[in-house]
Amino acid sequence: MDYSYPLRPDWSTEEIIDAVAFFQAVEKAYESTIKREEFMSAYRLFKTIVPSMAEEKTLFKEFEEVSGLNSYQVVKKAKAGIDGELLDMSR
Repeated sequence: MDYSYPLRPDWSTEEIIDAVAFFQAVEKAYESTIKREEFMSAYRLFKTIVPSMAEEKTLFKEFEEVSGLNSYQVVKKAKAGIDGELLDMSR
């Protein structure tokens, strides 16, 4: 990983930790697998930091530009899935 996560300077340390955990969950979905409920838990925390859909879209775009990973597609697949399912975006 030779990129940085899209973070905002006005976020608290806890918010930064939670946002990084979300982006790491996206990475995990692409690099191996992650349980749907683990991913959704990270996404719910992320949404407490970034409740605005417009800001979420901006952050997702910034992350995709530096990493090549599409956060929206992982969220979409997770929302459509069921608990116990593994998210695997490598296919």
